[in-house]
Amino acid sequence: MTVRRSPWTDDPLGPGWEQSTIDLGADAQGPVVATLVRRGPAVTAAAHPAGTTDGDAAPPRPAVLYLHGFNDYFFQTHLADRCEEHGYTLYALDLRKCGRSLRPWQTPHYCTDLREYIPDLDAAARTIRDELGHDRLVVMGHSTGGLLAALWAHRVRDLGLVDAVVLNSPWFDLNAPWFSRVVSTRIIDALGPLDPLRVVSDGGSPYSRRLHVNHGGRWQYDLQLKAAAGIPARAGWLRAVRRGHARLARGLAIAAPVLVCTAAASGPNSEDNPDLDRQDTVLDVDHIAARAPLLGPDVTLVRVDGGIHDLALSDEPAQTAFFTAVFDWLAAHLPVRPPAGQRPGR
Repeated sequence: MTVRRSPWTDDPLGPGWEQSTIDLGADAQGPVVATLVRRGPAVTAAAHPAGTTDGDAAPPRPAVLYLHGFNDYFFQTHLADRCEEHGYTLYALDLRKCGRSLRPWQTPHYCTDLREYIPDLDAAARTIRDELGHDRLVVMGHSTGGLLAALWAHRVRDLGLVDAVVLNSPWFDLNAPWFSRVVSTRIIDALGPLDPLRVVSDGGSPYSRRLHVNHGGRWQYDLQLKAAAGIPARAGWLRAVRRGHARLARGLAIAAPVLVCTAAASGPNSEDNPDLDRQDTVLDVDHIAARAPLLGPDVTLVRVDGGIHDLALSDEPAQTAFFTAVFDWLAAHLPVRPPAGQRPGR
C-alpha cells in the first residue's frame, strides 16, 4: 500500500512538533485528508537512536497511534512526554474532517458510516510501520476514537498491524437509560438516511468548556479545533455511531491484548455538578465496563478514581494513576526491548 502524504512541516503545537497530511481522495463534500502529527526529526530516527553504535543499536521503539474523540484533536503533548519516558514513540492522527484535517467545505466530524475512517487508520499504520520503521504498534483511542480503535483493531486482526490496544473512556453506548437508547436508536436509524445533516444535538458541554484555561481549566488548546461550545451532532453521524455500537454489542475478536480505562464514576454534565472535575460526565462508565469483555479474549479493565472523561486531562492524582495503569500494562504486554547486549532493566 502506497501512502500519498505531504512532507513533514512545522505543527502549531510548537517547536519540535511536525505534521504531514495524508491524501485520502474525495467524497461527496470534496477532497479529504487526514493529518499525522509527531515529534520532530529525532522521531524519524527511532530505529537508530543517537548514542548507540552499529554493533549495539537499539531496536525500533514501539509506536503509539493516538485517536481523538468527537469535537477534539490532538493537543495532549504531555501524553507524548509520558510515552517517550517509557520508551514508546507517540504519533497522533487527526481524522478526516476533524481538527487539523477539517477543510472549509466540510461538515466538522461528519460521516455516515464509521468505516469511512478505515483508509485514515490504514494509511497511518502503514506509514508508521513501513516508512518510519516501527515494528510494533499500540493503538490508543479516546471516546469516539476508542470505538474506532476497537472496530479497526478487530477488522485488521489477521494482518499483524496492531500489537496492543489502549482505550481511554471509549464510547461504547449512549449515555441514557435503556428505553431511551432503544427508542432514540430506532428514530435515528430511520431519520439518518432521509435527512443525514439534521442537527439532533447542539453539542453544548460544560465538561468541554471547563477544560480550557479561559474558563478556569488547566489546558490550553485551539478553540477553533476543539470548540468550548461543542459542535452539532447530526443524524447521519449519530446513526453511524449507533451502528458501530451495535457491531460491538455483537462481540468482536480483537487478537491483540486490550486495556480499557474509565473513570470510577459518572455524573451529570452540568455546571452545578460539584464533581464535574472528578467524574466522567459524558459517558456512563458502567456501560463501558459491561461491554469491555466483548472486545476479545484478553481484556483488562481499570477504573481511575477521580478521573474525568479524558483521563489524560484529569487532575492529580487521577492523571498519574491513569498513566501508571497504562504503562504498567504496556510493560507487561508490549515491553520495550533493550539494545543488543544490554540486560532488561538497565
